[in-house]
Amino acid sequence: MAAIARLHLLQPPAAAVNTSVLFSKLPRPSPFSNPNYSLCYTRTRKPSLSRRLCSNSDSIPEGSPTSGASASIVGGLLDYLNESWTQFHATAEAKRQLIAAGYHLLNENDEWDLKPGGRYLFTRNMSCLVAFAVGEKTVNKDGFKPNLETHLVPLLATKLEDTSLDPKEKSNISKAAHHPILMQILSDELSCGIEDIASMELNICDTQPSCLGGANSEFIFSGRLDNLASSYCALRALIDSSGTPGDLSSEHAIRMIALFDNEEVGSESAQGAGAPTMFEAMGRIVGCLAQEYVEGAFERAIRRSFLVSADMAHGVHPNFMDKHEEHHRPELQKGLVIKHNANQRYATSGVTAFLFKEVAKIHNLPTQEFVVRNDMGCGSTIGPILASGVGIRTVDCGIAQLSMHSIREICAKDDIDIAYKHFKAFYQTFPSVDRKLEVD
Repeated sequence: MAAIARLHLLQPPAAAVNTSVLFSKLPRPSPFSNPNYSLCYTRTRKPSLSRRLCSNSDSIPEGSPTSGASASIVGGLLDYLNESWTQFHATAEAKRQLIAAGYHLLNENDEWDLKPGGRYLFTRNMSCLVAFAVGEKTVNKDGFKPNLETHLVPLLATKLEDTSLDPKEKSNISKAAHHPILMQILSDELSCGIEDIASMELNICDTQPSCLGGANSEFIFSGRLDNLASSYCALRALIDSSGTPGDLSSEHAIRMIALFDNEEVGSESAQGAGAPTMFEAMGRIVGCLAQEYVEGAFERAIRRSFLVSADMAHGVHPNFMDKHEEHHRPELQKGLVIKHNANQRYATSGVTAFLFKEVAKIHNLPTQEFVVRNDMGCGSTIGPILASGVGIRTVDCGIAQLSMHSIREICAKDDIDIAYKHFKAFYQTFPSVDRKLEVD
């Protein structure tokens, strides 16, 4: 699950600071700090990736919504998907890219020494990541702005039998935690003894690489698009909006992303959105940067902040168009889908939808709006979880896709670049939009 946010801090002089946070779920692990242990990742076969499919220089058709001065990020997304086989791999890859971009690794167990203009990240359980960039202007504790959306569910389900096993070994299989054939395969792949494997979390993955397809290479075919596509767009938006010396020089806010695990199974875990990870981090940021911490500073910062919950959306299927309301059919290649639900399965309100659409309007980016049919059920996101936790303003949005949760999902190449530009614009221009609207 990915979340994007802006956090505003209040300073003794009446200066206001905004914080932008983006949250998403990622899959790649970081190593244990204990030198006596090592963490190993393996896959039985590394696919041969076509440069045409995975290059960052993928051609964008003239007249496309993504054509323009900025380059496409589609090639980078394909590379990211092909590295992110599990939530651990996705987290590790996001961490690698952030560190390469100049972000400093923090530890939740240590005291934090944050500086204006600094860029930081930390991970939890190797499957949850929070990163943020501090504006160089006086930071006031008045606002965060996030976007949440990312999910990964690892599953191993297999039955192994081998008639060549010794009868005594067969009788002991039921007593062992794992089948000896599985343990031998893992041992061989990791080049270690079976007795050296202390514990494991296993995922079944499709070995076919992510790629472009369609008559005009306009589609992305891949597993894990839900929700690594949102996570990558959020990650790149944060990195690219804070990568040069001038990006944070006039920023009064904290720009953040959060990539959460376990969204598909309820988010109720230490590394899921149900944990207070995000708001604990915001509280620590307020405490570190406040020149004079006053009572209610954190609460005031939250009220001035904004969160974007980003999770993939069900696009209308040409063979099942009746599954959507006639005037609420999210289409591929038409921009981010803003989600509404009267039962609060999504956290969007009229005000938050307006603000998010205004950001898109300034940058000539298309948006769509979605309401589920009133006689059909509706999924949810981490948006309501985070919004109800501390009362932060939240909008739920997502990239339209087909075949959600299948082994081979489909989304439009153009929508990836549109989402990236929308998230980046949110970091850069939201304060000017927010100032124009007065709502309690």
